[in-house]
Amino acid sequence: MSSRITRTFAIAAATLVAATALSACGDDDTSAADASGEATTLRLGYFPNITHAPALVGVKNGLFAQALGTTKLEAKTFSAGPAAIEALFSGAIDATYIGPNPAINGWAKSKGTALKIIAGSTSGGAALVVKQGINSAADLKGKKIATPQLGNTQDVALRYWLKSQGLNADQQGGGDVSILPQDNATAVQAFAQGSIDGAWVPEPNVAKMVTESKGKVLVDEKTLWPGGQFVTTHLIVSQKFLEKYPATVKKLLQGHIAAVNYLNTDKAAAEKATNDQLAALTGKPLKDPVLQAAFANLTFTVDPIAPSLYGSAKHAEEVGLLEPVDLKGIYDLGPLNALLSASGKPAVNDSAA
Repeated sequence: MSSRITRTFAIAAATLVAATALSACGDDDTSAADASGEATTLRLGYFPNITHAPALVGVKNGLFAQALGTTKLEAKTFSAGPAAIEALFSGAIDATYIGPNPAINGWAKSKGTALKIIAGSTSGGAALVVKQGINSAADLKGKKIATPQLGNTQDVALRYWLKSQGLNADQQGGGDVSILPQDNATAVQAFAQGSIDGAWVPEPNVAKMVTESKGKVLVDEKTLWPGGQFVTTHLIVSQKFLEKYPATVKKLLQGHIAAVNYLNTDKAAAEKATNDQLAALTGKPLKDPVLQAAFANLTFTVDPIAPSLYGSAKHAEEVGLLEPVDLKGIYDLGPLNALLSASGKPAVNDSAA
């Protein structure tokens, strides 16, 4: 593993140790319980991104607040997975919507003590978009391709795919293909200006690059997974919070299920609610063609699509971005399956197969 990645793990470990020490010195949980044993406050993280649409509509339409009842919802937004994981480690939030690789890294760094995945949220919606004239993997040799962050979900996907095509890319931007980690907004702008040749990005950035900058999809990530299904976003919770307030976590899941159902049954209204919340958070609503194209490329589901999580971890190991990690126990789907059973819906599972 490179010295850069080793330093990253060391910093994250130090952050976790410091957070644990702070917790030990103070209150063991900042979300106090009321007389019923439920938390008085639930602090929920999510991103102002369309791949977090269940969170966006859940907050916007009051679905979480309704399910939580007397428990107050405090919603906090993040722009990157590592920041959300650090907030969970330190006790600043109790649960968060997040991508698979940050969850895997958080599990590894905490040695399986910090979090549990309690539900799926979003599948699909990631692709490699390139300039016109690039028609194959071979055409990428000598080209500059962006990903959101070194070691993030899309970065791992690109590096693993390039390796499968016989191309190499190192962590310093060298190799057959130069990979340039940069945030999505920067990548979209750089592609429009012609300073990069493509990017492996999540929605709505795929739709933006195609509709606004005449890009073309070279690889739709869903074509690389069985049944076209892979986890893009799921819901995780602090193990400490789950153990102390299971009734509150159940209510959070009720709100989450309601949000996913809303997205799947009233699509026009759900698209508008999602875009309204994005506008409220960022000041920049998506244009209708981008919004509609992005939604068409996403599937909202409470199924965590566990095989793709295990697959992503193996991919990260194979490209040198993750040390071997035992993911046994990373899921706790019992509360979700109890709710699904009560409503006559089939259970989901955490099997790697």
